[in-house]
Amino acid sequence: MLAATTVVTPESTQQAVGYPTLFLLVAIGALVPVVPTGALVSSAAVVAFHQTLPFALLMVFGVAALAAFLGDLALYWLGRRGMHSKNGSKWLEAIRSRAPEERLAQAQDKLADHGVMVLVLSRLVPAGRIPVMLACLLAKMPLRQFARGDIPACLAWAATYQVIGILGGSLFDEPWEGVVAAIALTVLVSAVPTVWRKARRPSSGSQHA
Repeated sequence: MLAATTVVTPESTQQAVGYPTLFLLVAIGALVPVVPTGALVSSAAVVAFHQTLPFALLMVFGVAALAAFLGDLALYWLGRRGMHSKNGSKWLEAIRSRAPEERLAQAQDKLADHGVMVLVLSRLVPAGRIPVMLACLLAKMPLRQFARGDIPACLAWAATYQVIGILGGSLFDEPWEGVVAAIALTVLVSAVPTVWRKARRPSSGSQHA
């Protein structure tokens, strides 16, 4: 009985502390897009993968998706308040500052073509969430409509980064090694679109020439 307690207690304590921390950091990362939320979810998935407690991975998925959704909803609500304010708001300015004109124009075109479903892709493409959110704000999309599109977006996002964490965790016996691998995979996935865009620019310029 004592042996069983010593085995279960550390993991139970880790979950009791880890889930609220994960929720808080992902929610803050949705509001202030400088926290690497994808890496956080992948790392949490690695730890959950190595645990013996049931539903650990499911809990990571649920907590991450819910935190991302509520964070997105709060940021969009704050952005809408800024749109209706005479002087705007710091939140709206923060959204605008992270949405370059080129990316915003692309987001507006995709929103016009695909509607709220573009939110799903925006959450999966690194640095794609903010331009699409600003496009929704400029299109005066109601909060309820935004929420309907953001639910599958957050579920797909949480699932994607959890799979990255599971892949990292399955490669190594030690959780910390899996965390390092998951973070490396996350950074690699995040860097690919940027490298791709930079690689295409010279060819575009040469065509115009």
